[in-house]
Amino acid sequence: MTRLNLVLLLAVLASAIYLVHTQYESRRLFTELDRATAEARRLETEHQRLQVEKRAQATPLRVEKIARAQLNMRTATPAITQYVSDPQGVAAAPVTTTSTPARPEGVQP
Repeated sequence: MTRLNLVLLLAVLASAIYLVHTQYESRRLFTELDRATAEARRLETEHQRLQVEKRAQATPLRVEKIARAQLNMRTATPAITQYVSDPQGVAAAPVTTTSTPARPEGVQP
């Protein structure tokens, strides 16, 4: 009888230790999940902030300002535009115009 009590006592202790371990592991995993969720929210906020910053950096006015200041670019005007023509290229270019007359819809040849 005492042997049965000892076996039952060991079984109860083992199940109690297993229950405590399972609860500890559950709490640890829940805490880890909560941290991961908070990190995901932080990353999403950071992503949105970076998207706004990216749009702000790419405004046409800012791009033009940087082009003028850092690249020494200027707006093209007719006064500084140079047109280049190649008289030999025009004469040497083969003329391939093969067009067929357009027919009205529904007209059969």
